Amino acid sequence: MTEQAEPIIRLANRADLDGLVRIEETFPEEDRFARRTWRRLLEGNTISHVAELNGTLVGASVLLLRDRSVIARLYTLSVSPDTRGKGIARKLMAVGESAAAERGCQRMRLEARETNHNAILLYERSGYRVIARVAGYYPNGETAVRMEKPLGMSVSESR
Repeated sequence: MTEQAEPIIRLANRADLDGLVRIEETFPEEDRFARRTWRRLLEGNTISHVAELNGTLVGASVLLLRDRSVIARLYTLSVSPDTRGKGIARKLMAVGESAAAERGCQRMRLEARETNHNAILLYERSGYRVIARVAGYYPNGETAVRMEKPLGMSVSESR
C-alpha cells in the first residue's frame, strides 16, 4: 500500500468524533478537549475541518463565529504528533481562513500559550501578528498571546 502524499482536508462531522478524541489523547491533559466538548463544537456555530491521511484523522481545526461579527476565532488547531512538519496545520488554517472569508469575516484571531514557540512561529509565518498578551488566560495561570490576521490578503501583504 502506498502512502498518501497529501492530506485530505474536509468539513468535520459527528462520525469524526472518535478520531478527534484519539488526536486529543496525544496532548498534555490540560490541553485536551473532552468528547462532550468536541460534540458541542461540531454542533455549534462553528466551521470545523479535519485532515485525513491514509484514511486516518491526523488533524483538526475549529473556528468560532458570532452573528454579525467580522472576526472569526481559531479556537483550536491540532495535528497528531507523528504527522507534524508536513504542512497539515498550515493547510487546515488556510482552508479555515477561506471559509471564514466566504462568510464575510474580515479578520481571524487566536490565542496561543506564550511558551508555545512552535505554534507562534507557525502563526507568524502565516501572517498573524501579536495584538495583545493576556496574563492568567490559561487554567494554570499561563499568559496567552492573542494574534490576528486580516483575511483575504497574502502573507506578504499582511506584514
